[in-house]
Amino acid sequence: MIYQNLITEVKEHLLYITINREKSLNALNRSVLSELATVIDFAKHADEVRGVIITGAGEKAFVAGADIKEFADYDGKKGEELARDGQQKVFNAIENSPKPFIAAINGFALGGGLELAMACHIRIASENAKLGLPEVTLGLIPGYGGTQRLTQLVGKGRAIEMITTANMITAVQAEKFGLVNYVVAQTDLIGKAEEILNFVKQRAPLAVAAAIRAVIASVNEVDGYKVEVESFGKCFETSDFKEGVVAFLEKRKPQFVGK
Repeated sequence: MIYQNLITEVKEHLLYITINREKSLNALNRSVLSELATVIDFAKHADEVRGVIITGAGEKAFVAGADIKEFADYDGKKGEELARDGQQKVFNAIENSPKPFIAAINGFALGGGLELAMACHIRIASENAKLGLPEVTLGLIPGYGGTQRLTQLVGKGRAIEMITTANMITAVQAEKFGLVNYVVAQTDLIGKAEEILNFVKQRAPLAVAAAIRAVIASVNEVDGYKVEVESFGKCFETSDFKEGVVAFLEKRKPQFVGK
C-alpha cells in the first residue's frame, strides 16, 4: 500500500516503517496516525511479518511531538476523543501487537513521539537522541498513554519529574533510567534493531506472541500470572511446540512455521 506520510517495506520478514515528514520533524497529525493505524493492523495479520522497526525520516527527529495546530481549538470532549481514539488505534495497538515492535529513535522523541516509542516493545536510541514529554508547557498532559508507560518504565519519581518539569533527557540518561534498551551510533541504529529481530525470527512465532501478551499483562491486567498460565498451556497445543521438542531431542535447529 502507498502512504502519504509513511515509507514502508517488508524485507526478510521484517516490516520497516519510516514516518516521512522530515521538514515537520515527523510530527504526528491525523493523517499520520490514520496511516499508522492501517500499517499496524497489517503487521498484526500478515504472516510474512515477524517483527517491525519504526523510525523517523532524516537525522534530527524520530517524532518531535504532535501537530499542535490541529487541536488548538478543541474543547474537553474533543480532547478526550482525540486521546481515546489515538490510544486505541495506534499506541495500544502497537503494545498489544503479537509481533515485536522496535522503536529506532534517531533524534528528538518528544511528546507523542516519546509516547509512540514507549508503546513499542523495545527502544534503541542514537547517541544524539533527546527524549521528553513537554505537554505541561502547553497546559496539557500526555494523552497517548505517556503518564502510564513512562511510570512503568522508569518509576513514579522519575516519571513525575520528567512530566512536570518538561525537561528533555539525553539518550545516555534514558538508558540509565531504563527508558531505552540500547544507545548506539546513529549509523548503527537500524542494524542494532535488525540484530535483535533476527534472533526473534528464529524463535516460534506463536510462543513469541504469547510471551509478549503475558509480559504486557503483568502491567495492564489484574492477574498477569493467570494470563501467563493460560498462554503457557496454549503453547502445548501448537505444532511449533512439537517441532521444538523433537528438534531439541534430535539436536538440530527447529523449523518453526507459526502453527
